[in-house]
Amino acid sequence: MNYEDTLLSLLNEDERFMVLTAENRAAIRHLPEKLKDRFIDTGITEQAMVGMAAGLALCGRIPITHALAAFLTMRAFEFVRTDVGIASLPVKLVGGVPGFLSDGNGPTHQALEDVALMRGIPAMGIFCPADEQDMVLGLPAILRSERPFYIRYNHLPPVIEHQPHFEIGKAEQVTNGEEISILVYGTLFAQAYEAQRLLAAEGISVRLLNLRTVKPLDETAVWKAICETKLLVTVEDHFRTGGLFSIVSELLVSREWSASVLPIALENRWFTPALLPNVLHHEGFTGPQIAERILEKWSFMARRWYE
Repeated sequence: MNYEDTLLSLLNEDERFMVLTAENRAAIRHLPEKLKDRFIDTGITEQAMVGMAAGLALCGRIPITHALAAFLTMRAFEFVRTDVGIASLPVKLVGGVPGFLSDGNGPTHQALEDVALMRGIPAMGIFCPADEQDMVLGLPAILRSERPFYIRYNHLPPVIEHQPHFEIGKAEQVTNGEEISILVYGTLFAQAYEAQRLLAAEGISVRLLNLRTVKPLDETAVWKAICETKLLVTVEDHFRTGGLFSIVSELLVSREWSASVLPIALENRWFTPALLPNVLHHEGFTGPQIAERILEKWSFMARRWYE
């Protein structure tokens, strides 16, 4: 099943669910005629849509809102924080074309700080699926959660068959390695998976963790990666500040843990618009480029051990 079919199935099971959109119907284009008055298009009014969703939630509904991630998390941020976050209402925020998925769009439409913004709201959960299959697996638990959730919408085809059991706050361990751990979420899972395979071909044992929910984070999986491997690599299509690297760093400091960490993220810049494969290559985020950066770090660490 795809996202739209899964969403319709869940709505048919629970009349509390409603679908809202700020004129972003690409993922839900067949729902209006099926949902009737449980589908609301507010037009290009992200702030009004979030405010309306909060009101519906106060009346016992569970609104599932859709808008471009850049506008949902930035233009409507105050409404998300104040109307939804402070009251901890079960509003679900589905952000379209987040990160590199906004490939052909310029900086105004690039959501590269969305995770940082949403995790700053105390009640907010964050779901970043690796692909559409992963998104469909997690959707029932996320939508039924009593807390608000931000969902990084991801329609990419899967490169693996994901483990069917999904639990909020639990990572999916794709491979079990003893030397390097790659921590990744969302769009770049396929590239991280390719990097893991390339490193394995070089004889390097790599653990690959699909974090799925970066909030709540699977601290147990991260702790095991710290204890059982020698290098943590964080991979994300997000600014280095405020994203997964920051999350891991905060965890290390707060628990007084120690680890070698290699962050692979955008550093203080937006990316050059192009088709997604060209964006990945130009910005250095293809599987081979990620593997090369990890191998360079690993070789540097090895030289230090033998000096």
